[in-house]
Amino acid sequence: MVIDFHQTLEVNGIRFWCYTASHVLGAAMFMADIAGVRVLYTGDYSHEEDCHLCAAEIPQFSPDICINESTYGGCVLIPAFALWHTQELLLILDEYWSNHPELHNIPIYYASPLAKRCMAVYQTYINSMNERIRNQFENSNPFDFKHISPLKSIENFNDVGPSVVMASPNGLQGGLSRQLFEMWCSDKKNACVIPGYVVEGTLAKTIINEPKEVTLMNGLTAPLNMQVHYISFSAHADFAQTSTFLKELMPPNIILFYGEANEMGRLKQKLITQFADCNTKIISP
Repeated sequence: MVIDFHQTLEVNGIRFWCYTASHVLGAAMFMADIAGVRVLYTGDYSHEEDCHLCAAEIPQFSPDICINESTYGGCVLIPAFALWHTQELLLILDEYWSNHPELHNIPIYYASPLAKRCMAVYQTYINSMNERIRNQFENSNPFDFKHISPLKSIENFNDVGPSVVMASPNGLQGGLSRQLFEMWCSDKKNACVIPGYVVEGTLAKTIINEPKEVTLMNGLTAPLNMQVHYISFSAHADFAQTSTFLKELMPPNIILFYGEANEMGRLKQKLITQFADCNTKIISP
C-alpha cells in the first residue's frame, strides 16, 4: 500500500497518517490514533534542513506517547551508508570542487551499487526536496555531478595519484570500503574520514580510537598509518534537535528506541532533567 504524507487511513479501527521525517528522501514518522490515544513513532528523523532535504515536520497534534529515536596529498576514503550520507556528501563535494579549480585534477568516486540505484530515485523525486534543490533543478539537475564518477569495482579503479572515494558499507565490515581501506591503511599519506554514526564492534568504530594496527580480512595484521578523522555528520536528530522536537510536542509519555545502551541512557537522563517539571514519563528498553 502506498500513502501520501498527511493522508489519513483507517485499518481495523486504528487511524494513522504520516509526516516528513527528513532522515532520507521519503522518510516518514507515523501518528496512530488508537481509541483516542495518539502515538507518534518518529523512526529516524532530522530536525535540521540540509543541502537537499527539508527539516522534519512538527505534527500539529501533540501525541500522548512519543516513540523517539536515540541514535546518535594521498587518497581519502569515506565509508558511508548508501542512502542519505552518500547523496548529501556528494552534493557538498561536487559544489566544493566546482568552486576550487585547483582540485579538478583530483577525481572523486562513489563506490556503491545501491547508492547508484538510489541516485535514480533522487533524480526522480526532486519535488520532495527542499527549496534550494528545487530552484537549482530549474536550471540543471543537482544530482548530475560534474566532478564525481561511479566506481563499479576495484578492478575498474586506477589507483594512481590522489583521489577521494566514498564507498559502502559505512562500518568497513566488507565490500568496497573494506577493500580500499586494506589497500590504503598502511600509508601515512592516506586518510579515512568517518562521517557520523558507526555501530559498536565494526572496524570503523575501532579505528576511531587509532590503534597501532588492524586485522585484515585474511586474518593478518597491518599497521594503521593512515590518518583517521571522525566528523559528526548524521541524518539522525542529535540531543539539541530531539529536545527541541519533544518540547514542541510535549507528550506525556516518551519511549526511546534505536540507540546503543550507553547513548540511550545518557539521552534518557538529560530528558528526565529537562522534563522534570512536566510530569512526563520517559521509558527506554
